[in-house]
Amino acid sequence: MELFSSARSLVQMHEPDRPVTCLRPEMANRAATYFKNRFPGKILYAVKANPRLEIIDSIYNSGINHFEIASLSEAELLYGRYPDCRLSYMHPIKSRGSIRNSYFKYGVRDFALDSLDELNKILVSTDYAEDLNLFVRLAVPNDYAEFNLSQKFGAVPSNVGQILSSIRPVSKKIGVCFHVGSQCMSPSSFSSALKIVGEIICSSNLILDIVDVGGGFPSIYPNLAPPPLDDYLQEIRSTKERISVLNKCEIWAEPGRALVAEGASTLVRVDHRKDDHLYINDGTYGSLFDAGFPGFVFPVKPIRKDGKFSASLLSYSFFGPTCDGLDYMKGPFILPEDMKEGDYIEIGQTGAYGCTMRTRFNGFYSDRTVVLTDLPILSMYQNSAYEQQIAGG
Repeated sequence: MELFSSARSLVQMHEPDRPVTCLRPEMANRAATYFKNRFPGKILYAVKANPRLEIIDSIYNSGINHFEIASLSEAELLYGRYPDCRLSYMHPIKSRGSIRNSYFKYGVRDFALDSLDELNKILVSTDYAEDLNLFVRLAVPNDYAEFNLSQKFGAVPSNVGQILSSIRPVSKKIGVCFHVGSQCMSPSSFSSALKIVGEIICSSNLILDIVDVGGGFPSIYPNLAPPPLDDYLQEIRSTKERISVLNKCEIWAEPGRALVAEGASTLVRVDHRKDDHLYINDGTYGSLFDAGFPGFVFPVKPIRKDGKFSASLLSYSFFGPTCDGLDYMKGPFILPEDMKEGDYIEIGQTGAYGCTMRTRFNGFYSDRTVVLTDLPILSMYQNSAYEQQIAGG
């Protein structure tokens, strides 16, 4: 894969016609090392956030060999490449074929569920295996998240005890998992969810082996600046210590966005300008879905091969290249006032979900990928406190 010192270097050498995914694998390694050194339990990388092997290799090289998968395809991707890895199938609803193949072909033993029907599906599909580790997905408040995930999945707390009682006799280990929502902006969401888990343990009189706090750990964006990540990890650590029944449980977490957002950016070209609207050659049907309907404001850096930009700045919105009016990114994206056709923009924080959400709508698609060696435009980790924590644990 081609290696460049920066997106500017790429533009100067090639002036690419298509969008380019610019990987920074070392940034994923840095984030994974931070989590591994600070989280009070086991880390599972949520593969759906970015399944690029360059990124997964970097996370694996940090010492994380446990992966959360949500499909059989993700199991196929990982199995064999990482011989010592552990795969946990934490999607609460799965097809019988994917359960069977993941168990018998790819060695998966950890499965999540949120109903007795799904439990029956898992038992039948694994021929009533005796080495299953089963997790009940609990619906918890997602009040401080940009994406609510408890509306689609999760058993209500009043039903969890019954499901746990049903899985105890057929499981090697039992657990509870939950998700506070993607890009969670408040550490208290984790303590609130853990308190619910503690109440379930007390009311059910069952001792859990594992509590999986899921994902939701945020990255940083110009319009979404969360508290420091250490506040989230400290909230989990202190709540676990405060609720005595949790002290007997192994704690898992499934970070995705927080590990890989800084691991890639997207280089786009301006193809047209109308007032404060820039028409670029990638959009919401490509790498920039989160900038569309969810309204994330990505950090941006202007690049011009020849000449300098004006020092005056302007707030822009983006339109993607497709014919669909929904291919719109409101922003504001702060760039020089003299942006014009032929200029380039590096759009940061697309390492999370940018590579996975691309479509071929209208024939617009680019899988050109390079590696950059410079630092990301914006970082949760690039300050002295984080650097000390990463280095010293």
